[in-house]
Amino acid sequence: MIEDKKVEISNETMEDAMNSFQEVSVGDIVKGEVLAVEDKQVIVGIEGAGVEGVVPAKELSTTQVEDINELVSVGDTLELVVITSIGKDKENGSYLLSKRRLDAKKVWEEIEKDFQAGKIIEAPVTNVVKGGLVVDVGVRGFVPASMVEDHFVADFSEYKGQTLTFKIIEIEPSENRLILSHKAVVAAEKNSKKKDILATLHDGDIVDGKVARLTDFGAFIDLGGIDGLVHVSEIAHQHVGKPSDVLTVGDDVKVKILSINPDEERVSLSIKETLAGPWEDIENKAAVGSVLDGTVKRLTSFGAFVEVFPGVEGLVHISQISHKHIATPHEVLQEGDVVQVKVLEVNPDEHRIALSIKALEAKPESQEEPKDVQEYELPEENTGFTMGDILGDALKSQDSDSE
Repeated sequence: MIEDKKVEISNETMEDAMNSFQEVSVGDIVKGEVLAVEDKQVIVGIEGAGVEGVVPAKELSTTQVEDINELVSVGDTLELVVITSIGKDKENGSYLLSKRRLDAKKVWEEIEKDFQAGKIIEAPVTNVVKGGLVVDVGVRGFVPASMVEDHFVADFSEYKGQTLTFKIIEIEPSENRLILSHKAVVAAEKNSKKKDILATLHDGDIVDGKVARLTDFGAFIDLGGIDGLVHVSEIAHQHVGKPSDVLTVGDDVKVKILSINPDEERVSLSIKETLAGPWEDIENKAAVGSVLDGTVKRLTSFGAFVEVFPGVEGLVHISQISHKHIATPHEVLQEGDVVQVKVLEVNPDEHRIALSIKALEAKPESQEEPKDVQEYELPEENTGFTMGDILGDALKSQDSDSE
């Protein structure tokens, strides 16, 4: 009786022990103790199941490693997911397990949270491939070439190994699809910086800048994070045909802020407003009686406008062009001619200079008396000279000639 009871108890203990083992199914998350580390796999004992499992080297980590001993050691406990059964029965079977897939699942869950929150993530660039960059965020992410920078990049090789910030553009865990953009982060940072810079700028300020781009209509100046435009008419006091004639990309310049449009993030600038005006100190530069070289810029019926300094034009009245009588300045002068002139009068307040060409020429011995003063047309532009000035100068000239 006693022996039968012992056998009964023993059978019950064995049955309880057998029943205590949990059943392992594909997809289960289990814990496994590392029993052995081999070249291409790890052998683990699945806790609570009484069976062993195999973790291939490629299923140990989401990142590639040369030696799996760097990842695990005998005695380590790993959290694993069951991929498939490779045994025939419960007692003698074993299972194919993965740590990588479980880690990836957790990574995808975190990325999904970051995506929903609009969070910027950081990751290293592991490879440069055709069409973009491959990055490691615990899972493989891809950055299309058009989403790397906000400007054209010819060679992406320098990005390999760099750690960059990214915005999550698209995520699809079931397809292992993760599209990232560094360009979006750069653009957001620039926009934020623009607003900060705009808040510090005011109309009339004179600030330092650098020539960023040149176009036919002007120059874009980098003010430290936002570009302002200097229209070609605001580059210099003298006429500028093309901005590239006087400016080069990279030049450091001083500019005056003409206007700011915060809503459109537009800043209008002027270089010439920071430069000394062409008429400044003109009384000394073009003193009465001095002789200057000049270029004929415009011819009218009443005289020739000659540029004696950049941005400074004086009038040579028709009566001061030659000792000989001429009907129009075109008889002896052409636009572009380089001539010597003598300064007869300077009026800096009205930006007027009266010049003479004939005062530097010898007067012929025999000369006809000048005919009556002709009628003169007023110029279309504002020359600073009135009809009275023009006629008066002509009369004075006749009086002086007759003496």
